[in-house]
This record gives sequence, structure tokens and C-alpha cells, in this order.
Amino acid sequence: MDFNDSEEEASWREECRSWMEEHAPAVVSGSAADDTRVGAAAYLARAKQWQAMKFDAGFAKITWEREYGGRNGTTMQQIIFGQEESRFSVPAEAFVIGLGMIAPTLRAVGTDAQKAQYLNKLLRGEQVWCQLFSEPGAGSDVASLSTTATRDGDEWVINGQKVWTSGAQYSDYGEIICRTDPDAEKHRGITAFIVDMKAPGVVIKPLKQMNGGASFSEVFFDDVRVASSNVLGDVDQGWNVAITTLMNERVAIGSGGGGGMRTSISDLISLAQKRERNLDPLVRQRLADLYIHTRVQRFVGMRSLTAASKGKVPGPEGSIGKLSGARIATALGDLAVGLTGVSAIAGDDDTLAVGQSLLMAPAAHIAGGSDEVMKNIIGERVLGLPREPRVDKGVSWRSVPRSA
Repeated sequence: MDFNDSEEEASWREECRSWMEEHAPAVVSGSAADDTRVGAAAYLARAKQWQAMKFDAGFAKITWEREYGGRNGTTMQQIIFGQEESRFSVPAEAFVIGLGMIAPTLRAVGTDAQKAQYLNKLLRGEQVWCQLFSEPGAGSDVASLSTTATRDGDEWVINGQKVWTSGAQYSDYGEIICRTDPDAEKHRGITAFIVDMKAPGVVIKPLKQMNGGASFSEVFFDDVRVASSNVLGDVDQGWNVAITTLMNERVAIGSGGGGGMRTSISDLISLAQKRERNLDPLVRQRLADLYIHTRVQRFVGMRSLTAASKGKVPGPEGSIGKLSGARIATALGDLAVGLTGVSAIAGDDDTLAVGQSLLMAPAAHIAGGSDEVMKNIIGERVLGLPREPRVDKGVSWRSVPRSA
């Protein structure tokens, strides 16, 4: 990949930068008193305002068709816009799942009616979406899920529990996968649905985290009715839909769209200089090591972006970036707290984010697939190593032994 802008790309970058400088300040948090928590009402209002501004200017999904709010642009144009957007503290996190994972799934497998009903509103920020995959007994092995959907005339009735659902408490809709044929193998008896998060029978309970936040929730479904028109993809073929979503998720995380890195290597270098620790040879060595790893992480992300620029669908290689990103997040948080000491825990104004970076790091090793799952994917599907033995292969989901 050529990292230098062509003449055409440079012109596009200037257009994006000018637009950002004119519009971004209107939605950036103005004072320390502003509530910047993703689920806070003030944050969501600014996030929706920002997304609407991007949509109206044709920046919501640059590569997409104009009918969905795009401009039939190139992947490189989308990448450049994202780079320029990252220079501003704009409230975009609430839409990471909807825009980065679910919107591409809807566009890939949704019916024309579903696309017409949801995509424009999703891209314009009128709707927030979440992803309902993990369960208490189906985390790393998502296909073991036991939440059921039973057909009842022109409707399906959903019962069960999902967990670790990011943003469930402020989402309007969700993509959920359910067991629809318990007599089929576990990967084959699954169907994906679009579910209204405000529907009767949906109960959302936020989970308190050790960093003081509650960005994840457990969600209970008690006889929740979903119209047959909300089936996403084909009945009993929901695993293919889920894979489409997961591949986009890991590329988004692995290329810098997530992974828990709230503190950057540049922040740490500045912090070391401020604390006069930059002359300590051990500190310098750790900073240099992390700088190298973050650069490699960036290049790994560029591989995925290069593939996307050539029209390739995200593949298993996205797991490489996701795995390395989680490791970097922990290393950054550990060194950050080491530089600041107890003040990071006390929460001084200039070190609060440092303490948060360490407390958020463990989530990076789980969200979007655990490290162990990523290693299996890399080994089997990237390196071509022998697959792990499966005792449930060729066995119906109903017949697979499981704990009560």
C-alpha cells in the first residue's frame, strides 16, 4: 500500500478536512461538565446530530449508493474521511456497532423492504442498533446458543437471554440470532432476526463494570413477538448472517475502530515527558517497544483496508489485528498506570483517562471474540493448521450434552 496521497486523494482529504473544521466543533464536548458517557442523553443527542450532519453531506457511508446516503465513492475516500474525523473528539461511538457491523449485514443479506425501512434511518443516526449474539452458555462458542424462536403464524416468538450486549439500554433495534431448529446441527438450526428493543417482553439490565460504567447489558426475552418480515437472511441459515456481522466486527476492532485503546502511545510519550520519566532507560525501552507494536498494528489494519479497497469481503485475517490490538491495550494501560502511580487510581484530572485505560483493557480480550477464539481462527483459517476436534459434529443441537 502506498501511504502517500495521490493528487486526487490529497484534494479529497482537503475537502474532508475543511468540512470537519467547519462542522465538528458544533458537536465536540465544550466543557468538563458535559456528560460524555456514551449512553447519556446529552451525548446521544450530540451523536445523533453529528451522524445526521454526515449523512446530509454524503459522508455517512461514502462507498455506498446515494439512495442509502452514500456518494458512490471509493474505499480510499472512506478511509481518508475516517482519518480526518479521528482528529476531532466527535461523539461517534454510539454508532460503531450499527454502522460498522449491522449496516453492512443489512446491505448484504437484507430484503429490499428491510433496506428501505432501516438503512437510511440507521445511517442518519435516527436509530441506534445493537448486536445480540452472546449468551451465558454461549460466549466463545456462539453457535451453542439456546435462545429460541418459535414460528406462530406470521410471527416468531422469542424466549431466552443474551448477555454482554453493548449499548442495549439505548438501542432502538437489534440483530439477534436464535435457535429455530433444535434437531439440526448447532450451526444449521439458527435464524437471524431484526428485533425491536422496545417491544413488550424485552427486559434490559445494565451490567456494572469495574471502571464504574455500564456499557454492557444482559437482555431477557419473554414471549417477544417478531414479524416474519423481520427474518434476516434465510430461515435456519442465520449462522451465515452472523459470520457476515462478525467479520465486519473484527475488521472494525482490528483496524482501530475499537479494542479498548483509550490511551495512545503518543499520550504515553507525552505523559512520560510531563512526569520527567522519559530519561529512564527502562521506560524508554518499554515506550519504544509499544511504539513498534502500535505501528505494526496499524500496518496490519492497513492490510484489511487494502483488501477492502479492492472490493474483497472481510475475512479471517481480521482476527490478527483484533488479537494484537487487545494485547497492546493491556500493555498501554499497564505502562500508563506505572508512569502515574497512585494518582491514576485517585482520578486526578490529568490522569483519570490513564486509570480508565487499564480498567477497560480486559474487555478488549473478550469483546468481539476472546483471544483464544482469535488464535483458533488464525491457526485454522489463516495458517491452514489442522482444525480442533469437534465432538458435536454431525450431532443435533438437542443431543449435545450441556450443563443445566
